[in-house]
Amino acid sequence: MSPNSELLSTIAEANSRFESSSPGEILDWTFEHFGDDTLFACSFEDVALLHMIWLRQPKTPVLFLDTKGHFPETLSFVERIQDMWDLTIVTTEPGPEADAFPCGTDRCCELRKVAPLKAALEGHSAWLSSVKRVDGPTRTAMPIVTWDEKFGLVKVNPLATWTDEDVAYYLQSQGLPEHPLWAEGYASIGCAPMTVKPLVPGDRRSGRWVGLDKAECGLHES
Repeated sequence: MSPNSELLSTIAEANSRFESSSPGEILDWTFEHFGDDTLFACSFEDVALLHMIWLRQPKTPVLFLDTKGHFPETLSFVERIQDMWDLTIVTTEPGPEADAFPCGTDRCCELRKVAPLKAALEGHSAWLSSVKRVDGPTRTAMPIVTWDEKFGLVKVNPLATWTDEDVAYYLQSQGLPEHPLWAEGYASIGCAPMTVKPLVPGDRRSGRWVGLDKAECGLHES
């Protein structure tokens, strides 16, 4: 699918306007324009955004990419949040072609995350992500609303302008649970074999893909 000029104009106008908007306002716009055709890809560190979505559209499909490498704590947390909010969770699993590429190998993220996400997004008009510009150098220019060329639909990042402190305040003010591994010192949680606590003070993603020259898994790269 290719976007028409009207959609591109709408995206450009919204992206500019939302630089000073709250995540809630961005979500309201998203659901107004795309409604039930919207999907949220959630790592379940994303409880703040998940809560905002649940308050507005509680039956929004919540996609969980089960790479078969998650920490047990992550899987238990998914079940806990689902029980709390009766979420519509869509869980993907890697195909058999991923068996030859365990965590840390060259095609692991492609086969365990990118390909399953692409398949799950088919038939949708927009997807929501919780990426923030402060997450790392590869995300500092992340737009709030964009046309996602890789997956062929609109991508919305309602938390793009938020800081980690903004997220922490929202969780605390709403009485929401945090991923259990945060209390142990983890700051960005992916697959267990490749995730450690931050190696660089202040760089929350420095514990991801330990030992590899890698900063992104491919979900948020054009």
